[in-house]
Amino acid sequence: MRRKIPESTLPKLNRSQMITPEGFEKLKEELEHLWKVVRPDITAKVSWAASLGDRSENADYHYNKKRLREIDSRVRYLRKCIDDFKVIEYHPNQEGKVMFGAWVEIRNERRGIKKRLRIVGYEELIGNADYISMDSPIAKGLLNKKVGEEAVVTTKIGDIVWVIDKIEYEK
Repeated sequence: MRRKIPESTLPKLNRSQMITPEGFEKLKEELEHLWKVVRPDITAKVSWAASLGDRSENADYHYNKKRLREIDSRVRYLRKCIDDFKVIEYHPNQEGKVMFGAWVEIRNERRGIKKRLRIVGYEELIGNADYISMDSPIAKGLLNKKVGEEAVVTTKIGDIVWVIDKIEYEK
């Protein structure tokens, strides 16, 4: 049996608490969907499975109780996130510089690689292959740079130089 470790003893992850307006709306939509659609459906299934009698060998009951715990955990997490995150709106002062929320086109001439990335908060990464966390080494290297400037990103295999080709913002 696993022991639950109290949250107060877990190390705090050093993540920024910023989120784009689009990311914030997606979190709110996910929370509403879980709370109003998914959770009632699973609760009904648990009630139905429990009404069948002996729960010790009732796979439907055990599976749906586990699913309900997962949903409740995600709902608690989302509620906390929504309260803690700071929504960063676009501001004209950002133009011309790489800042939070920017779409950035970069290239590494030595390796012949080109990428288009968006710098966002960590909660926005799931399902978005071209998004990178504000806290990632590459994002930290790109911040406050302008078109044509080089950003040196230190990695385990050495320094990688990226040249910034384009910066755009969703307004």
